Amino acid sequence: MASSSACRAPTRRPRTMIPVAANDVAFSLHAVALTAFTLFQVFIYERGNQKISKVCISITAIVWTAAIVCLIVAWPKSNWLWLIDVFNSIQVGMTAIKYIPQAVMNFKRKSTIGWSIGNILLDLTGGVLNFGQMGVQSIDQHTLVNFYGNIGKTLLSLEVVFFDVLFIIQHYVLYPAKRDENVDGYPGLPVEVKHVAAA
Repeated sequence: MASSSACRAPTRRPRTMIPVAANDVAFSLHAVALTAFTLFQVFIYERGNQKISKVCISITAIVWTAAIVCLIVAWPKSNWLWLIDVFNSIQVGMTAIKYIPQAVMNFKRKSTIGWSIGNILLDLTGGVLNFGQMGVQSIDQHTLVNFYGNIGKTLLSLEVVFFDVLFIIQHYVLYPAKRDENVDGYPGLPVEVKHVAAA
């Protein structure tokens, strides 16, 4: 399976460009750097009673173990395309694990109070622009290899856009914040937040 996957690119798409642009690499490096910095903040700042859940620790351990095992399997025969496919699958799965709990929590609370929509709007903008880039490249190269040649990127973009749209609907349509500018002396804040701030 691994060897056939490794040969897939040259046999299916002879003389076509590898659908990975410089900005893809730059985005990955920037994402790793910012995530590492955020993780660093988790350890140095006061967290109160908040702890990383055992479920989160277990999932992270399983994913890292699987990634290391796949790297060991791929290394002897240089099956890097297969390894990339595996990593892409892991990334798609981890993204779902990241977003689903928030969507479920918003649904159960019937509210998005205390949660920022700003990152979602930026995320959606990036996802739409990403599809735009892939579309322009496909037109320029007269091929759809940018979509099916890097299926992990395509699936991840679709997944992110789907959840972003879901969160936007939850925030602005299903559970909009009720505002009362005269409550507790906190003008412009949602009622629930004012009560917490005044406590």
